[in-house]
Amino acid sequence: MRKEDFNMKAITKIEPSEVREISGKRRVAAYCRVSTDMEDQLVSLDTQKSHYEEYISANPDWKFAGLYYDEGITGTKKELRPALMQMIRDCEDGKIDYIVTKSLSRFARNTADCLELVRKLLAMDIPVYFEKENLDTGSMESELLLSIMSSLAESESVSISENEKWSIRDRFENGTFKLGYVPYGYHTSDGIISIVEEEAKWVRYLFEGTLSGKSSHQLARELNEKQIPTRRHGHWTASTVRGILRNEKYTGDCLFQKTFTDFQFKRHNNKGEMDQFFMEGHHEPIVSRDDFEAVAKMIERHAKEKNIVKADPKYQNRYPFSGKITCGECGSSFKRRMNNTGNIKYASWVCQEHITDITHCGMKAVREDALERTFTMMMNKLIYGRKPVLNDLLENLKGESHDDALREMKAIDRQLERNTERKQTLRDIMAKGYLEPAVFAKENSGIGAENEALAAKKEQLIKSMNGSARHIAEIVELLHYTCKAQMTDGFDGQLVERFLERITVHSDEELTFHLKCGLNLRERILK
Repeated sequence: MRKEDFNMKAITKIEPSEVREISGKRRVAAYCRVSTDMEDQLVSLDTQKSHYEEYISANPDWKFAGLYYDEGITGTKKELRPALMQMIRDCEDGKIDYIVTKSLSRFARNTADCLELVRKLLAMDIPVYFEKENLDTGSMESELLLSIMSSLAESESVSISENEKWSIRDRFENGTFKLGYVPYGYHTSDGIISIVEEEAKWVRYLFEGTLSGKSSHQLARELNEKQIPTRRHGHWTASTVRGILRNEKYTGDCLFQKTFTDFQFKRHNNKGEMDQFFMEGHHEPIVSRDDFEAVAKMIERHAKEKNIVKADPKYQNRYPFSGKITCGECGSSFKRRMNNTGNIKYASWVCQEHITDITHCGMKAVREDALERTFTMMMNKLIYGRKPVLNDLLENLKGESHDDALREMKAIDRQLERNTERKQTLRDIMAKGYLEPAVFAKENSGIGAENEALAAKKEQLIKSMNGSARHIAEIVELLHYTCKAQMTDGFDGQLVERFLERITVHSDEELTFHLKCGLNLRERILK
C-alpha cells in the first residue's frame, strides 16, 4: 500500500499496548474520526475513548490495545489519515488482534478503500467489527454484504457533502456566508470582520510601494529588513506580496467560491467550472478600489512584458525542489535555471532576489545535481542512523504529555466563565446606579484585556498540541520508511515531496534540510 504525504493534523495513538500479556487476551484496538474543531475534538475524543475502554473491558477475553483517531473532514481517502495507516502498521507488527469502529463510513468513505483495508487485515487474520451495521468481517462468508454496505456508506458521504455544498452555495447567493479565514490585515469574530491596524498599515505600504514602481521582490525584502512578521510569522516573499496585491477583499468586496471540491473530494481553483458570487461592500476596506485597480493594471502590464501566462505549466511546481528552497541571506525563493558551460548543459537553482539585483543578495547558485546528491546522502544517513536519531526523537515527543496543557486550557475556560459573570455583575450594579460610569468603564476594560490574554494563551496551547501530534505522525512515517529502505546512490524525487518541508541555502557550500517531522539537518553540499 502506497503511503502518501499527510497534509492534516492527527494524533496517532493513545495508550498503546506494546506487548501481549501472558494471559493471551485478544488485543482489541478502536479506530475513529473526530471533529476538526479543537474543542469539539477533545470532547468527542474523550467520549469515544471512554466508550471503547468500557466496551472492550466488558469482554473478559479482550484487552484494550489503544485508540487511533484522525480528524474527520479529510477522511475521504485512506492516504490522508495517518492514524489509520499507523494502526495498519501496528497490525503488521503483531500488536493488534481485532479492531472495532463505529461504522463503515467512519472507517472508509469509498468502497475500494474499504475492501482493500478489510482484505489486508483479514490476510493477517485481523477482523474488523462495525458497530452501527453490526458487521464482523471475521464471520462473513462473502464480501458481497460488505461491498453493498460500504457502497451505501460512500453514497451517504457524497450525499452529506453535496448537502453541505448546497447550503454553502445558498449562503453565497443570499450574502449570509461567514468567512472562516480572513487575509492578513483583518480579524474575524462571530462572523464580523474588522481591521487589524498594525497589519493593515503594511498592506497599504505594499500597494503604495507598487504604485511608486517597486517590485514585489523589493517590497518583500524591505518588510523582511524591517522585521515585519507575516501572519504565520515567516519570511515575506514576492509571491506573498503578489497574493495580497491581487486579493479583492482589501477593497471591502468579496468573491465567493474561488475554489471548489469535486465528487472525488479533490480541491481545485475555480476557473469557470462553478458559479461565483461577488458581494460589493462586504466589509470595511483597507485600500481604495482605484488603487487596487491601478495595481492590477501594473501587474498585468509587467506580466505581458515578461510573456508570463497565468497558470502556465511552465511556472507550476513540476520539479522535486520547486517552491522548497529559500535563500538564507535575503529570504527569497530560489528559481530553477538552465546553464551552458561549453558543451555541457545543466540545471541550477538561484535566488530570485540575486537574479533581480545582485547588489541586494550575493548568494551563489547551487547545481541541481549537487542538491540531489546532498539530499540522497542525508536520507542515507537517516537510514543508517535511524535508531539513535529517529527513535530517540519519537520517544521524546511521545513522552511529552498533553495533560498539563489540557488542565491549563480548562483553567482558562473556567476563568473566562468567571469573567463573564464579573461583567454581568458590573452591568447590574451600574444599572442600579451604585457604580460611577468611569469606574465601570475601567473595570470592564480590564476584564476585556484579561480575556484577550487568556484567549491568546489558549490558542498557543492548542497550536503547541497540534504541532507535536503532527510531528509524531511524520516521524512515524519516516521511521517506517527508513526501517525497510536500503541505502542508495540514486536520487528519488518522491522522497523530497514525502519528507522534505523546505531547504535553506546558507552558501554554495552549506544548506539545511527542514524535514516535515521537525528535524533540521545541516549538511555540506556535495559538489
